[in-house]
Amino acid sequence: MTTPTTHVHGAGCGHTAVQHEGHTDYLDHGHLQHQEGNRVEDHSIAVGRSNPDSCTPNHSCGGHAATHQHGPGCGHEAVPHGGHMDYLVTGHLHHPHGNHCDDHGPVTTA
Repeated sequence: MTTPTTHVHGAGCGHTAVQHEGHTDYLDHGHLQHQEGNRVEDHSIAVGRSNPDSCTPNHSCGGHAATHQHGPGCGHEAVPHGGHMDYLVTGHLHHPHGNHCDDHGPVTTA
């Protein structure tokens, strides 16, 4: 989706910068946004070798307590990944799944 905006994403804008497919996008309230001028496109991290969407029940979910559950308001930034939402934890995509958290691979932040 492309929408016009008055906010300008860039260094110091207050949003986490993510390296994505050769350019920089910004995490903004559960959206991965790419800005060109005053137009913003919503992007998503593609499911693939670097960022699979598989179940990893033995993943040690570092970066938070074992009892922590990811979801809206959990304190981690939401990141669109494939057709679902993951959460950014210490440079990795974490996905809530049953009684554990799946590791959906690394992302590079700036």
